[in-house]
Amino acid sequence: MTALCIRGGRVIDPASGLDGLADVRLHDGRVVEVGPALAAAADEVVLDATGCIVAPGFIDLQCHLGDADHDDAETLATLGAAAAAGGFTTLCCLREGDPCVDDAAAVVALRERAAAETRVRVRPLGAVTRGRQGAELAELGAMAEAGAVAFTDGALSVRSARVLRNALSYSVLTGRPVVEQPCDPDLAQGGLAHEGAVATHLGLPGIPAAAEEFAVARALALARATGGRLHLGPLSTAAAVEQVRAARAAGLAVTAAVTAHHLLLDETALASGPEGWPYTTSTKLLPPLRTAADRAALCAGVADGTLVVVSDHWPRRAIEKDCEYVYAAPGASALESVLGVLLELVARGELALDAALRALTVGPAAAFGLEGGRLAPGAPADCVVFDPEPRWQVEPARWRSRGRSTPLAGHWLRGRVRATIAGGEIVYRV
Repeated sequence: MTALCIRGGRVIDPASGLDGLADVRLHDGRVVEVGPALAAAADEVVLDATGCIVAPGFIDLQCHLGDADHDDAETLATLGAAAAAGGFTTLCCLREGDPCVDDAAAVVALRERAAAETRVRVRPLGAVTRGRQGAELAELGAMAEAGAVAFTDGALSVRSARVLRNALSYSVLTGRPVVEQPCDPDLAQGGLAHEGAVATHLGLPGIPAAAEEFAVARALALARATGGRLHLGPLSTAAAVEQVRAARAAGLAVTAAVTAHHLLLDETALASGPEGWPYTTSTKLLPPLRTAADRAALCAGVADGTLVVVSDHWPRRAIEKDCEYVYAAPGASALESVLGVLLELVARGELALDAALRALTVGPAAAFGLEGGRLAPGAPADCVVFDPEPRWQVEPARWRSRGRSTPLAGHWLRGRVRATIAGGEIVYRV
């Protein structure tokens, strides 16, 4: 395995508080040494990071696998390429469609395929219930032993409180969190956008904030009753963030996440859209974009460590988005824009750089109990080198992902990934 030394960069490791000029030496898939002006070794490759920031490789707790049955769908190879270009070295992946990852064999199959087809780390998310139908628990223990790092039914909130309670009880035994995307199906039924002034103006049926807040309260009550490990998100409302903040202060084993696009955009994006007119289906997301006040609360949640950041990369095929708003599938491609969004918020003064990087590294690593997210001797040799200064315009047609729908198309973001190292190997470099 190649010995690598990253020289001359500003090393920021939120886990240790390190922030300063230093070199990072990697060997045999591990961080060997971090310090100023490390002595050169004869057999190592030198990566010049002058003028750049060196940080732990980003960890994404939620991204979606494409449907491999279609030629224009995302593959593991294109997913991995998009991740590396975005600075991500670990992806926690869920599958919304078939085949459902709800038993040990499916977990093993996904791990083996990912190892053969991608150069980043792919960690499977197992389903909470069989077939994601909400009626019967899947094989949580067997999937945990096979390598599932958490359990989720994805966008389908577990409808039965009894089933969710049982899953949280099992999370104590497996040591793996249950991930709940909180949305009460009865309150949200038929909704296409945040229930508010913009949806009313556009004539779109709304999804009330209460749909999320009610579901968060239910999940927290069950976590309190069982002592289970709960992860919520992506969240979109101020009240939901406050519930999580209070629960964490009370000692509950709960973590939560927000997407980068919910940190940058609010419901007004629906009225103009990336192309300049309303009803652009790239703004159809789940959860929906909420109010400006909600957006500010989400940023505050990242700033104080209540929330980590996920891509919620959901690479939709063109046919799923090139239709009327009511028929369009929710979701957006995001792996290649997350860092740009966060650095834009840093430049605006809405986030501190350390908080932004913490939400992509040690924060998610701790939430799922993953190795990584830090730069210290013995840690996995996963790093990202990025220039925080360049501004660039989002052009989805140039992305490595096959999913091209994003509400950020045309937006100006900041910062460029210069190199991504996973397991000590350079998997992306410009």
